[in-house]
Amino acid sequence: MTATVAAPTTSGSRTPRQIWQRARGLLLAVLVLVVAGVTLAAVRSGGQHGRLDPRSADPYGSRAVAELLKDRGVSVDVATTLDEAAGAVGPDTTLLVAGPDMLTAHQQQRLHTATADSAGRTVLIAPDLPSVARLAPGVRPESHGPVATRPPLCDLPAARAAGPSDIGGIHYVAVARDAIVCYPDDDGRASLLLLPGHRAGDTVLLGSPDILYNDRLDQQGNASLGLQLLGSRPHLVWYLPSLDDPSAAEGDSGSQDDSSGDGTQGESDFLGLIPPGWLWGALQLALAAGLAAIWRARRFGPLVTERLPVAVRASEATEGRARLYRKADARDRAAASLRSATRSRISPLLGVSPRDSDSPAVLLPAVATRLITPGGDLGTLLFGPAPTDDAALVLLTDQLDALEREVRTS
Repeated sequence: MTATVAAPTTSGSRTPRQIWQRARGLLLAVLVLVVAGVTLAAVRSGGQHGRLDPRSADPYGSRAVAELLKDRGVSVDVATTLDEAAGAVGPDTTLLVAGPDMLTAHQQQRLHTATADSAGRTVLIAPDLPSVARLAPGVRPESHGPVATRPPLCDLPAARAAGPSDIGGIHYVAVARDAIVCYPDDDGRASLLLLPGHRAGDTVLLGSPDILYNDRLDQQGNASLGLQLLGSRPHLVWYLPSLDDPSAAEGDSGSQDDSSGDGTQGESDFLGLIPPGWLWGALQLALAAGLAAIWRARRFGPLVTERLPVAVRASEATEGRARLYRKADARDRAAASLRSATRSRISPLLGVSPRDSDSPAVLLPAVATRLITPGGDLGTLLFGPAPTDDAALVLLTDQLDALEREVRTS
């Protein structure tokens, strides 16, 4: 029966305790980051849940304005598909589109076709390119600004009755002369824009949704402005675009909306479906991965002599340095170290000063006179080129040991 002999533990092997001591700092940092991320996500999710949803009582929900509208006799229905929203439009209906930019180009065209001649009101919340061009032709978004309390500065009855309101976000410029510009910035660009349509219908572009949030409804003239914009008809359809809407897959083939023919529009529609937080998160992860790669990357370059911070046994230091030389295939450095050590040890025995131990003209004659039967090429042995392989390095080591023994005994 053959017994299995375990490999001896060398100075290069790490014990589980050493591995734990080296890794515990990194593991602790990862644990802290995970706990902080989960805590932050939990805290922020409580306030961001149900954003602009008329059924949500969270700070960023819109249940308060929906309940006030119901008290005034306005029916409020929630639509999550394009078919539901388009089928509900009419002269007695206000259609609120909570996220126009989430719609694909095909969905936006269908929605505009359904609302163009409905004689109802369409309220678009913070539409940006390219949705503005499809849902409100003749309007272009110019800039983004902070939400602040602004005066209406327009003749729209709803805005004049509401007075200053918390509004801002996207600012719009209209080409049509009959467009009503309200809550303008310093350059005259509107935060609220009303476009008269056909048969007493109209389209309202709202640069930011803040006046409809639960936590801002009781501030300034927000409640008045929101109720008048959404309560002008007896029926309100609150359209919350959904990513799983079957109509989102329609119109993908053909690329009729891509005027350039290179798929750029389809790409922008896809990127528009990605929430901004995920994009920033991906960029931060990529940056962290790059920094980690730089931190853990292998350093190339010459070996550097460093002072050891603690006392290490000579055998361990020798074995560790030998492992480094072997890993780097540094036979030239290993051979140079062996020859230098041999010359340093035999120089005092030959009466050669330490500063002349590296001088072939001084050391080689002294060695030759000390040997009883000089043989071989002492110059090649003590000052020769580096070995070409490991076998030659081992042979050089044996020859240097034999030379040193002979010098000591002669």
